[in-house]
Amino acid sequence: MSQGIEFNRLMLDMRAMQADAMARPKAVAAPEVGASSFADMLGGAINKVADVQGASSQLASAFEIGKSGVDLTDVMIASQKASVSFQALTQVRNKLVQAYQDIMQMPV
Repeated sequence: MSQGIEFNRLMLDMRAMQADAMARPKAVAAPEVGASSFADMLGGAINKVADVQGASSQLASAFEIGKSGVDLTDVMIASQKASVSFQALTQVRNKLVQAYQDIMQMPV
């Protein structure tokens, strides 16, 4: 369940960044020291998805070899968490690509 919470936190951070960007004057401001950039946040989200998928794979492998203490329900839950997090990441990627294409098609 912590992955859902982390995804929600990421979405809240992105919305806060959007609100900050809309409130700022049009002049270009220098980035704050120690502030995380969008690229850092996106990289962190990608790493979290990779970690969830790796954990799911390890749990499935442990179940397949018959390791004690690994339950099928835990394997299925981990698998679904990995699937949902990957689908969410794919949707974010699609939105970013669409935004890039929209910007590139704008007349100057």
